[in-house]
Parts: sequence; C-alpha cells; structure tokens
Amino acid sequence: MKAARFYARNDLRIDDVPEPEVRAGTVKIQVAWCGICGTDLHEFLEGPIFVPAPEHPHPLSGEEAPVTMGHEFSGTIVEVGESADGLAVGDNVVVEPYFVCDECAPCKAGNYHLCTKMGFIGLSGGGGGLSEKIVVDTRWVHKIGDIPLDEAALIEPLSVAHHAVTRSGAKTGDVALIGGSGPIGLLTAAVLKSMGVTTIISELSAARKEKARSSGVADYVIDPSQEDVQARVQEITDSVGADVAFECAGVNAVLDTLLDAVKPAGVVVNVSIWGRPATVDMQKLVLKEIDLRGTIAYVRDHAETIKLVQDGKVDLKPFITGRIALEDLVDKGFDTLINHNDTAVKILVHP
Repeated sequence: MKAARFYARNDLRIDDVPEPEVRAGTVKIQVAWCGICGTDLHEFLEGPIFVPAPEHPHPLSGEEAPVTMGHEFSGTIVEVGESADGLAVGDNVVVEPYFVCDECAPCKAGNYHLCTKMGFIGLSGGGGGLSEKIVVDTRWVHKIGDIPLDEAALIEPLSVAHHAVTRSGAKTGDVALIGGSGPIGLLTAAVLKSMGVTTIISELSAARKEKARSSGVADYVIDPSQEDVQARVQEITDSVGADVAFECAGVNAVLDTLLDAVKPAGVVVNVSIWGRPATVDMQKLVLKEIDLRGTIAYVRDHAETIKLVQDGKVDLKPFITGRIALEDLVDKGFDTLINHNDTAVKILVHP
C-alpha cells in the first residue's frame, strides 16, 4: 500500500509499504481523509522533533525514521481483531493518536497525555493517516456516527482546541482573545463560541481574517498591522481587558500582545508548538498576576468534541479549504501551507 514516510528534514517520500496486520485488541481502518497539521510542517522543515531520529527508536513504538506520517485522520473499520469489543466492520471512526506507557506517574494519575514516554501515532511510529490503512489499539478509536468523514478528519485538531479551552477555565459570558487564525486558532474560537464566549481574533492574513468572519467563529477581527490590539480590546471590553487569551501562532510578538491585552488576573494559554525558544516579559505576568498556561494535545476530550459536532454546535465544513491525493502531498499540500499559507486553512489528503 502507499504511505507518506518522513526520512529526514525536507525529505518526505511516498513509498510502497506492507499492509499492517490486525492483532488482538486492534482494528484495521481504511483511511478516508487525513489533515495536514502544523506539527507535520514543523517536522518537515525542522525535524526530527517528535519523529524518532535514526538510531534513536521511540521507547514505546520501537520505530525510528523513516516513519509514516499523519495523525489527523478519519476512516472506516475494515477488519476487527480478537477482543475488539464495541467496534465492528463498517463503523466510521476517528483516532486519538497516542502511544503511552500506562506505568509512569502522570499515566497512573490519569494524565496519559503527559506520559513521560508519550508519542504520537503518525509521528512516533505505529503507521499513520497518510497511508491507505492503519491498525490501531481499540482504546484510541472513537465512533463518529453520521459525521461526514471529511469533516471528521478535523475532530483531532478540534480536540486540541477543546482541551486548550478547558485548560483556560473560560466560561459563558467571558471575552476571549485568540492570537492567530490558522486551523487551531479558528477551531479554538469555534469551541469558545459554542460556549457563549465573545471571541476576538487577531490576524494579519487577509484570507484567514475572512475565514474568521465568514465561518462565524469571530465576533471581532483585528489586524495588528492596522490597529492597536490592546486598545481595541480595551474598547470592546469597556476598559477591562480579555478574560482569557490563546497564543495560536508561535510568534513572540503575538504572545507579548496577549500579555498586554488580557485583564489583571487573566489567563493566557499557549496552544502553539514553537519552532524556537520564546521570551516572556515576566514583569507583565508579575504586575498583572497573569496565569500563563501550557496545553498539549488532549486527554479524554474526543467524546465531548464529537458531541459538539453531532449536536451542531460546531460546524467543521468552513475550515476545509483543499482536498488532494496522497501523490500531491508535498507539491500541493506542504508547499501550499508553508509558502502560501494565506490561501489555505486545512488541506485534507485522500490516501
């Protein structure tokens, strides 16, 4: 079968690989759609990061580069192994793409997303969604009912957004400032809107500003090259400041702006994966008693995230801006998102 494999920085190949075999407690999934994630782009440009480097196999998967990529995927179960209770051939599903040890202190405390050996399917081994088929342990497989399979490929990044919002403590009636309206910024705004939170998005890209408006996830859109974000937030909030803010760009200037615009005793959540170390003006945290919080992926978020979509509280259709074949992954997928990212939000691949 065909699979997109990461070998090294700027070296991603479409290979013929053996089809995986089901084991006890697993199911085989025919992949329908797989999204290209910002993390995939970081690996391609700067990796290996989450991909285990050659001669340094991942402690749980035992794999090293080259590995099959893709962790935002949906599909249909085509084979069921022994003891795969609750799942059947024909079920449409998404995957919570984890490897965890179940033995370290975070795992035993229920925080499996903080596992000391944690890895991601599609980055750390175990196959990936940028392939025709994948075999996954049943614990990570979630049925999606009648959610269309293309939209379901966005359940994984929506779960990232859901977990970030949960970490923030945002509640109905709050005002949230989102720095950056790439896929995660837009989906974070979508989760907040579903809760009755007023959303302000700060973004430079014309196409992404328009997507924030047309999708209905932003109550206000600010272009920081044209307006003073802090002053505009003060105006919107009657001089109070935003209750919560979300850094979704991985850009230091954005983080600095959020620290300025959030209210005293407010919360700033860093959602993005940074390509380089950031600097933080600690005086801003100290003098305003700001909480700066990290967030990684998700933990027990998928079920509630799926329900948000099934109940019509989040509409994923507007965020899909391209569909391509696996053979076009680099030329029409990665290249577009790296060099022309103002023209696309989420590109889906059909293996």
